[in-house]
Amino acid sequence: MENIRSTINEDNLTIYLSGRIDSGNAHEVEETVLAEIAKAPGKPIVLDAEELEYISSAGLRVILHIRKMDDRLKVVGVTPEVYEIFDMTGFTQMFPVEKAYRVVSVEGCEEIGRGANGTIYRIDKDNVVKVYNNADALEDIQHEREVARLALILGIPTAISYDVVKVNDSYGSVFELLNARSFSKIISTEPDKLDWCVQEYVKMLKKIHSTVVPEGDLPDMRETAIEWAEFTKDYLPDNYGEKLLSLFKAIPVNDHMIHGDYHTKNLELTGDEVLLIDMDTLAVGDPIFELGSMYNAFIGFSECDPEVIKSFQGFDLETSKLFWNKVLKAYLNTSDEKLIKDVEDKARIVGYTRLIRRSIRRGGLDDEQKKLEIDHWKGELMELLDKVDTLEIPSNELDIEATNENLQTVLDFVDKHLDAVDCPMKEKMQIDVAVEEIFVNIAHYAYHPGKGNATVRVEVNEEPLVVSITFIDNGIPYDPLAKEDPDITLSAEDREIGGLGIFMVKKTMDDVVYDYKDGKNILTLKKNL
Repeated sequence: MENIRSTINEDNLTIYLSGRIDSGNAHEVEETVLAEIAKAPGKPIVLDAEELEYISSAGLRVILHIRKMDDRLKVVGVTPEVYEIFDMTGFTQMFPVEKAYRVVSVEGCEEIGRGANGTIYRIDKDNVVKVYNNADALEDIQHEREVARLALILGIPTAISYDVVKVNDSYGSVFELLNARSFSKIISTEPDKLDWCVQEYVKMLKKIHSTVVPEGDLPDMRETAIEWAEFTKDYLPDNYGEKLLSLFKAIPVNDHMIHGDYHTKNLELTGDEVLLIDMDTLAVGDPIFELGSMYNAFIGFSECDPEVIKSFQGFDLETSKLFWNKVLKAYLNTSDEKLIKDVEDKARIVGYTRLIRRSIRRGGLDDEQKKLEIDHWKGELMELLDKVDTLEIPSNELDIEATNENLQTVLDFVDKHLDAVDCPMKEKMQIDVAVEEIFVNIAHYAYHPGKGNATVRVEVNEEPLVVSITFIDNGIPYDPLAKEDPDITLSAEDREIGGLGIFMVKKTMDDVVYDYKDGKNILTLKKNL
């Protein structure tokens, strides 16, 4: 056994163990440790075992004696060999025992990702390390490992940390990401792949948002967001502050997953697989919270200083705005600019609320430049609050079981969109008849003799005003337009029963198009209004 020493600070007494503790010196070690403890009575005890090479059962009894003196005892810096002894004897269950961590330097390493709680660096061609902003990040690391494991179980492709390391004064999680490139890197160096990135980005986003999370497994973003609104309302005129808070409180509880920090630096392409990283912000909640965070990442943070997006994502603000608009259009499955603008305005309300709170809490009101940003965001937020009455995302898509009983639900869904554009009564009746004919046809024949779902999508394009209604099913391939039109000049005795439904659709709609793609029947009706 080497000499035992200790240090005292305002938080604890740290005693440094070294060499061997066995039956030959355990009594001496205990007396020496007790003497060190006597120098700082009442202080929480930390045993630093970084230089401890060996411990026997006699040494463990010394540790147990110390634990009985102080139930706050923590042992840190334990080598893998000594940790195994602590673990097999159950000591790791009695009090915190922390392994020694190998030291990793990120000096000169490429930054490939940045999130709310840390920065990700590539340390070699196969591995990356996420360095946490919080110097005491071990609990954060454990949390991220748990939620990443949960996400993987629920079907979200992500990387799981396999090691914890020491990086300067903080900690890092090490992940295997072979030759991975972030979507930010791809967009900034291969602009011709922007549309591919949009497609994959939205595919992953929809996968996340369609994932139901067991109750209690992830924090509820709604509760957190209401706290943002409660904070921000105090910095707005009363009428605006109260409306802001009421809008947030009206957002329904939602048990579907959201990432919480979903931007192009947190999607990695490794080989031909897309992986989601930086999972510590995972939560459940309404998609509007995700879209608000995304708006900030691509536009909000950079509205007053376009250089911000360049230093953060690696591409310019014009590219970022283009990407955001394409993503929103693809996510909503629409080219309806009015709908897209409506959803963007709601995302901006969430985004500005968060930006204002974040900046004020970081001393923004005491910095002239930051204060100008806060004033800008407040002005934009109040302008939006004058015209937005709900943060609910209007859906232009209905996924429903194709049965006769659900016909009225489908008609109500379509009529809601028609009423929003003041569709004339004659055209509305024609559209309703066409919708009924197509949906009932799917209900009767697409999955016969079983059942299945149909997706009904409504899109409105202005100038000129055109309504498009698309029906999608996974049933038996069938092109109704290929059927020959009935001869309406024949007498009742000579006419065949059936075939009038599709004939009426073709006669009343301005365009009808059928396609079979990716195992789906896709039929689109268009009507000029």
